[in-house]
Amino acid sequence: MADAAPVITTAPGAVVIDGAPAHGRHAGRIDRIDWSGLRERRSWLWRRLHHKRWHYVGLGNERLFIGVAIVDIGWTCTAFAYLFDRRRHTLLADWSQDGLPGLQAHVSDAPLAGARAWFRGPGARLSLCHEAGDRLRLDVATPVLRLQAELALAAMAPPLLAIGPIAGGLAHATQKTTALPVRGWAEAAGQRFDLDDAWAAVDASNGLLARDTAWRWASAHGPDVGFNLQQGYFGDRENLLWLDSRPIALGNARFEFDAARPLAPWRVSTDDGLLDLVFTPEGARAADKNYGFAASRYVQPIGSFSGSVRAAPGEPPRQVRDLLGVTEDHRSRW
Repeated sequence: MADAAPVITTAPGAVVIDGAPAHGRHAGRIDRIDWSGLRERRSWLWRRLHHKRWHYVGLGNERLFIGVAIVDIGWTCTAFAYLFDRRRHTLLADWSQDGLPGLQAHVSDAPLAGARAWFRGPGARLSLCHEAGDRLRLDVATPVLRLQAELALAAMAPPLLAIGPIAGGLAHATQKTTALPVRGWAEAAGQRFDLDDAWAAVDASNGLLARDTAWRWASAHGPDVGFNLQQGYFGDRENLLWLDSRPIALGNARFEFDAARPLAPWRVSTDDGLLDLVFTPEGARAADKNYGFAASRYVQPIGSFSGSVRAAPGEPPRQVRDLLGVTEDHRSRW
């Protein structure tokens, strides 16, 4: 029998309180993710090598799904941007590039309000910046994908703020939104796509992580139902369901899939019985890098979720049909 659902509390003013991570699952924004007040100390070099920050945006509609990430790994940085055509079940654009942190990329400690992340490399410019009117502006200019979009934050549902200690590291925090209205456009493979009917979700994560980190992830968002699930290095802290903009804590996540066949159906569920969905992939983006001292294996299928969710045990299920989202199987030595 699953334990009682954890309480979702109001987001604290800081991720560190009295020298320790403000452990918990919270609802609401935080201005900055700042680990300087941690009581447990490590050397400057250790912190430099283990401090990981990233901003990820996933957005889509009936025609397409777009994923964009800017990542500061501490000793290097990377960025990617892709556009998946859901009608043709193919990646029309798939771009990625590595660079030097500080020189070619920056990810701010501000996750939403005041957010500023950018990557600049040969032939590529990417940025995600908070602007007047409580909007995030996303710009992508690469040889294969161009995009300009605005994501509205003003009327969004309470975002998730998860904070906690990390085995093999020190601490981690992530701020995640559910469905944000989008205005804008994208161009790839000689086609222009209108994004004004798309929904977006933002993942702003920041932590002092272990050298070896692995996770499975699922994320899907619409105006009435959205969820975020993670199984791996952060436990159940970021497992959340949004129903009609109301955040509901979820239990431990289960991912049932064939790692050798990631385009076969997945089943994702939680041990509290509040979420039970089948994910049907339409395609995927994948990358496999091994430099010896560092490695990354990543697959992110794109597709739709169907099944049921509940606001609480014993309550009637709400049916979910064809909810656009992604799953992910990821392992990094970084």
